[in-house]
Amino acid sequence: MARICVKNLLLRTFIGFNPEELINKQDVIINLEIKVSIPEQALESDDPEGIYDYKKITKKVIAYVQEGRFKLLEVLTKNLLEMIMEDELVLWAKVEVDKPHALRFAESVSFQMESER
Repeated sequence: MARICVKNLLLRTFIGFNPEELINKQDVIINLEIKVSIPEQALESDDPEGIYDYKKITKKVIAYVQEGRFKLLEVLTKNLLEMIMEDELVLWAKVEVDKPHALRFAESVSFQMESER
């Protein structure tokens, strides 16, 4: 088993329900951890056939976040986790979404969710 980590993916989206949040995009920072099984054949042959494509899921996450509108950090996190878990190669995944400057005296607020088969 292997763990893939996508760290500090910085994106802009509409997130929140306050009036200014509905009209101005904000930064979100996304961290993904994904456990997958790697076929022994791929490790021996250095062939990507049958390997989980982390570039593909990252592009999907980017498009979804940048094109979307979300009132709740919780919903965005849940939807990203479900998107990752759609791939049968994924055995376990954790998604953390940070919303920088969401609170006056805090660097950020984050929400995490995880799922496994």
